[in-house]
Formats: sequence, C-alpha cells, structure tokens
Amino acid sequence: MAQNATIFKAQLNIADMDRHYYHEHNLTIARHPSETDERMMVRLAAFALNAHEQLQLTKGISTDDEPDLWHKSLSGEILHWIDLGMPDEKRIRKACGRAQRVTIVCYGGNPAEHWYEKNANALQRCQNLSIVNIASEESQALTELTQRTMHLQCNIQDEQLWFSSEQGSVTLSPQYWLRR
Repeated sequence: MAQNATIFKAQLNIADMDRHYYHEHNLTIARHPSETDERMMVRLAAFALNAHEQLQLTKGISTDDEPDLWHKSLSGEILHWIDLGMPDEKRIRKACGRAQRVTIVCYGGNPAEHWYEKNANALQRCQNLSIVNIASEESQALTELTQRTMHLQCNIQDEQLWFSSEQGSVTLSPQYWLRR
C-alpha cells in the first residue's frame, strides 16, 4: 500500500528588500513520502527567493511534467519554472522551451558542484536559465525550523535570506552559478 503525502502548513511572511516585495503567503505543502525535510525546506526557500502572488507549489517530486514551483499567467503560460536538485540536461532544455524563465535551485554540497561542472557547457546555451546553489550546511540548518505548522519570517537583503521562527533562525547565502 502506497504511503500518502504528509501535509504541512506554512505561514510565510516575506520582506524582500532587494525586489521590494512584501507579502504573507499561507502555503499548504504536500511532502511526498520520499521527500526529506531538507528538500521541503529548500522548496520554501526557493519560494521566498522567487516570491510572487501567483507562484505556486506543485506536486513536485511525484510528477515528471511539473516543476517543484511555477508561476503561470492567467492564460496558463508558464512564466517561471523552478526545479530543485540536479535535474538532467534534457529536462532543463525541455523546461527552457516551455517557460519564459527557468531557475534550478541546487543543494547538497559536492554532488551539486560536480553536477554543475559536468553540465556547465551545455547549460550555458539556455538563454532563460538561472542556477542557484544553497550550501549544504545552510540547507541542513533550515531543517531545524521544520514543523507541521510553521510561522516563518523571511527577510531578504543583499541576496541573503534570513529565516526566523520560534525554533530559531537560519541565514542562507545563495550562490548564483548562472544568472539570466
């Protein structure tokens, strides 16, 4: 018998001084049984980093034809496709053809660095692709804020994210490997 997704609720209050975006998002996160707390919290960080009123969490890891997050226009066009981890080059090229912007948020330390080194030349050809890396220590520290019901504040300034909750605070300093 297949396990069901675990449901998490997050009240995410974002104050992004870099983009002048200030908004509170009430999110329902369905964490797939194979998804770790680290990956789920990186999804929240990716949401905060790319926040928009129409940005949505998708089914993510359980579907092949959807990213982890996306921002669609009212007419259904994909404006921004956001994937986590180290997707294969074919998936990235397909996403670049379907969306106006594509962002890959890597995490996990050395494997992510090796993935980028291996694919850097091919990925440079994608004109609408950005790649961001979150250091392994930072993504793992983010898991300390995980709760079934989360009240998170995220302040973004000078490309640094500062998450805080009753459980503590974590600072992320994403590194852009490719920015478009």
